[in-house]
Amino acid sequence: MKLLRVGTAGAERPALLDAEGVLRDLSGVVSDIDGVLLADDAALGRIRSAAEAGELPALDAAGLRVGPPLARIGKVVCIGLNYHDHATETGAEPPAEPVIFFKAADTVVGPYDTVLVPRGSEKTDWEVELAVVIGRTARYLGSHEEALAHVAGYAVAHDVSERAFQIERGGTWDKGKNCETFNPLGPWFVTADEVPDPQQLSLKLWVNGELKQDGNTSDQIFPVAEVVRYVSQFMTLYPGDIINTGTPAGVAMGHPEPKPFLRAGDVVELEIEGLGRQRQEFKDA
Repeated sequence: MKLLRVGTAGAERPALLDAEGVLRDLSGVVSDIDGVLLADDAALGRIRSAAEAGELPALDAAGLRVGPPLARIGKVVCIGLNYHDHATETGAEPPAEPVIFFKAADTVVGPYDTVLVPRGSEKTDWEVELAVVIGRTARYLGSHEEALAHVAGYAVAHDVSERAFQIERGGTWDKGKNCETFNPLGPWFVTADEVPDPQQLSLKLWVNGELKQDGNTSDQIFPVAEVVRYVSQFMTLYPGDIINTGTPAGVAMGHPEPKPFLRAGDVVELEIEGLGRQRQEFKDA
């Protein structure tokens, strides 16, 4: 299933994109798409049954904003330097263990919402990433099979970063990762049954129409199953938590000088195979 949330910011309602590409209203079946829903097999079953029976009314998508596909996200866990080619382009050694950092849940915005270039920014950068959505409470998972059984599905994430804040200002990476609007998510949450192999997904990103990133999740240093298993050794993952699993080569930081960091007026488009496409215009904060 492709689940999404539509409407004005803060007042989104749940919806489903059916196999014919028709937007369907879910508000008569469930109240929202969040961790409570993902942990409730019966509620997900009701959605499937209603969709298969043709009981969901169509929505007019014209002019309708698409919000983040998940509400009330608990935490956004991020994995750094998780593609061999990205580690190479930044001059970093491939890490021996996954590099973990966090984004606040309030950085998450819709897939077509405006992204703000922070005040004082000189090095705002792009990163297309596969987001893993947790569907069951995960603690100390013991195997890759167990880890994947705790995954509810997947979505496109844009891990926008300010490299000077992240790398040159001291401390942790958090200052360059948590600026307002720095994690567009969606357009859909795609349930895991529609993604038989998360290690065979192409990822692409364009800036002003020019292809910048063209990778595949097969190049991940730590695959999705290992990332989920590993993270669960250090923290409890709850339904509705998200893990951004890293980005392939092609970020601005990896370009030769002068590096083409983002400015107000730039347009970024990104997509992951089967998970949809995003588009954001960048404006000054």
